[in-house]
Amino acid sequence: MSETPQHDVVILGGGLAGLCLALQLRDRFPDLDIVVIERNAHPLPLAAHKVGESTVEIGAHYFSETLGLREHLDTAHLHKFGFRFFWTEGREDLEGVTELGVSTVLPTTTWQLDRGILENHLGECVRQRNIAFHDGSVVRGVELGEGDAAHTVRATIRGNEQTFSTRWVVDAAGRASILKRKLNLAEDNNHDVNAVWFRIDAMLAIDDWCSDDEWSGRCDPPERWRSTNHLCGPGYWVWLIPLGSGAHSVGIVCDAKMHPIETMNTFERAMEWLYKFQPLVAKACEAERAKLLDFRFLRNYSHGCKQVFSGDRWAMAGESGVFLDPFYSPGSDFIGIANTYICELIALDRANKPVGPYARMYEQLYFSFYANTMSIYRDQYPIFGDAEVMSIKVIWDYTYYWGVLCQIVFQNRLTDIALLGDLNKEFNEAARLNLDMQALFRRWYALSPRPNPAVLLDQRDLPWFVGMNTTLHDELDDAEVRERLRGNVALMRNLAATIVARAQAACPTLDVMGLPAQPSAHTPLFASVA
Repeated sequence: MSETPQHDVVILGGGLAGLCLALQLRDRFPDLDIVVIERNAHPLPLAAHKVGESTVEIGAHYFSETLGLREHLDTAHLHKFGFRFFWTEGREDLEGVTELGVSTVLPTTTWQLDRGILENHLGECVRQRNIAFHDGSVVRGVELGEGDAAHTVRATIRGNEQTFSTRWVVDAAGRASILKRKLNLAEDNNHDVNAVWFRIDAMLAIDDWCSDDEWSGRCDPPERWRSTNHLCGPGYWVWLIPLGSGAHSVGIVCDAKMHPIETMNTFERAMEWLYKFQPLVAKACEAERAKLLDFRFLRNYSHGCKQVFSGDRWAMAGESGVFLDPFYSPGSDFIGIANTYICELIALDRANKPVGPYARMYEQLYFSFYANTMSIYRDQYPIFGDAEVMSIKVIWDYTYYWGVLCQIVFQNRLTDIALLGDLNKEFNEAARLNLDMQALFRRWYALSPRPNPAVLLDQRDLPWFVGMNTTLHDELDDAEVRERLRGNVALMRNLAATIVARAQAACPTLDVMGLPAQPSAHTPLFASVA
């Protein structure tokens, strides 16, 4: 065994979370001694079989602005045409069902990521920044030092046994969850959902699946294929995500109780399932079957964790700690949030300040973001089958996301304890409103007649909604940040009242259980699809 000098940080895992953390640390601390140990050998294949190809606003902001990857994203990946939804269960007429999306792209840019291309680029950046990146290597064990003692990481580095002594150890090894397993920190989050997904080395252009000129002309440009397309039914959604390499990613995500994983856990079974529930997707995949690149399934993919940051100089990033759900693509968001907190903890330690109290505060904030976001998913999968209720839920979920969490991140306030404390009342109100609205959506769905008319519900028709997206990158001073957040919570209150009125009009017997009944300001929604 060859001994090495003590390092500052050893990162277990050089996937998306680990490589991004290494670059973020290097940007902040040019003299930091960083080691990254990654199982997979580089370069990765294009269309690498990993979760997390679609970005939303926080993840996109983290990659493009925090890490400075904008040029790479613009040149090697695809600009996303937003999220798009179709209620097409058992249907082959896209022009005959409800569609939710935008007719033109919203101002804040997001991307569809080819993970092989991105992680290869990150690996090159890491090495260019003088970070020791050991790909094709395996972590064999971790011993955490007590008190101020160094941690020890044992690994096989390209076939050679090596021991690393380090002040900080960060687990970014994904579902291998090295520290979580070692410290028995796994936690069930009561969200039992499964997923299967595969890549086909061909473009699955949803625009070509319909020859109706009026339908095609609803979008400008008519490039729905650049969206993260969702084809929905009760208890599930199917994704279509294009990749910069020219391949297409296809996934089925479903409630385990409604669509058992055993009905889709091979490519042949997945195709049978698609022919039954989403025949348009099945036929498109069948035509390109010879170009199938891979297939994978994950049972009960969502998971929690009892602890992710420690004053004893260890932390977890990415899926090694928590993972919510692929819907709304929050994985990159939570990578960016966790990595930012880890950087702050390391900064405190380098300044000889006590890490423990801040680790507990940051973890509490991180877990609150996680819990509030989880409420959007838990017990909500049946609603995916209702075009009206789900469309309104999407607008609500985006409003909560853009109005609160995006503001905290975009304004660099994740560690602003004073601001977060000052606005605690408003944040609690927003969280409570969200919980109450998620429950309302479940009750509305139970009574809904399930309308599914041939219409585009164009998010561009909601000026207040477009305005929220347009102003995400505003540079605000301290007073303006507080004003923006308070105003957004008031907007949520008005939107809740507007949705309540809409739901009661559709289902007069609906119990609204104390939710706001009268908006104090006009917050328009789509015309009823009933």
